[in-house]
Order: sequence, then C-alpha cells, then structure tokens
Amino acid sequence: METSKNLATLLPFVSSIAFAMLAWGAVALHYVWPRLRGLPLHEAVRPILHLHLFRFIGLAFIVPGVVSPQLPLAFGSPAAYGDLLAMGLAWLALLAGSGRHARAAIWAFNVFGIGDLLYAYYQGAVGVGIETSWLGAAWFIPTVTVPLLLWSHLLTFALLLRSAPSPTAAPLQSC
Repeated sequence: METSKNLATLLPFVSSIAFAMLAWGAVALHYVWPRLRGLPLHEAVRPILHLHLFRFIGLAFIVPGVVSPQLPLAFGSPAAYGDLLAMGLAWLALLAGSGRHARAAIWAFNVFGIGDLLYAYYQGAVGVGIETSWLGAAWFIPTVTVPLLLWSHLLTFALLLRSAPSPTAAPLQSC
C-alpha cells in the first residue's frame, strides 16, 4: 500500500482540518466579524495583519527533527518561504497604514497569502502527495493554524469588498 494512501493518518488529518474550519468559522463569524465590519478598512485589517506576522512558523516545514526527513523539499520549501513572503506582505500592508497605497498593499497581501495556503494544501494532497505523518510536529500547522489563517483571509476579502472605494466622476471643467 502506498504511504500517501495511509488512512490511519489521512483520516485524522482531514477530519482535523474540517473541524478546525468549522471552529474557526464560528469564532470568525460570531466574534470577529461583528467587531470588524463597522470599522474603517485600515483599522479593521490591522489585527488580521498582526496575526499574519506569525507566519514565520511555516519555517518548521524545513527544519529537520520537526518534520520527517521523508518530507519532500518540493513541499516544505514553497510552504516555508511562501509563508515568509506572506508575512513580509503583511508587514508592508501594516506599514502602509491608511495611506495612499494601503488598499493595494492589503489586496496584494490577501491574494498572495490565501493563494500560498491553498497551494500548500494542493501540493500536500495532489502535487507532491505527502504522507501526513511526515509532517511530524508541524502537523498542527495545516490542521489548526491554516484554517484560522484562511478564515482571516476570507474576512479580509469581505472587508476589502465592503469598503470598496466608490467610483467618482471627474468634475466637468468649463472651457
């Protein structure tokens, strides 16, 4: 039997992701969203951006002893360095504050950040096809942390779309 088809580790892994998505969704929709939705964009996304400053935790995917030596670098490296880049984009969006380029910085962070997380799930399940037991102690990143981060990205998209700048017509000038 192929190790990637090992149900003894796959079933608890997938169940943990599903339960975490439900739990973090309940927290996000019942506690976080009601507090953020009425705030100006830069104030509402600030706590979400601060949360993403911890994405350096993804470096665990390339640390021997934390993950199995069998974990392919084709999975670990993109996951680790993608998280670092997402963290850097969160810093840029925070530094932009409510300035002129803040909205673009938040969009860049959010699109890249959610794409990085979804790509890691894809790589783990289909692309590289890892055995979940190879994650070792890092098992809790995709099962607990990533669902939280996914929900925070969804909230950020809702905030960006809710507060989309309204198009203004240029005033007519007389000749």
